[in-house]
Amino acid sequence: MNISPEAFISGMCAIGAGIAALSVIGGGLGTGKATSKAVESIARQPEAADKITRTMIIGSALSEATAIYGFLIAILLVLKI
Repeated sequence: MNISPEAFISGMCAIGAGIAALSVIGGGLGTGKATSKAVESIARQPEAADKITRTMIIGSALSEATAIYGFLIAILLVLKI
């Protein structure tokens, strides 16, 4: 069975986009875990809430940036840019 090069490239782009989109799951899980641990920490040491919150926000931003990069790669692969 012969497959045209265009069809093969389209199929591989779709598979790559699916794999790249999996990073969104990791970003969501990472942010959720960080938030739950921050809430636990604040419950144990309320006086350190400002420091814990600041650190959590920085970590969440880095986690979400990874998810956004994966999402952008998936879009680029689907659009074949």
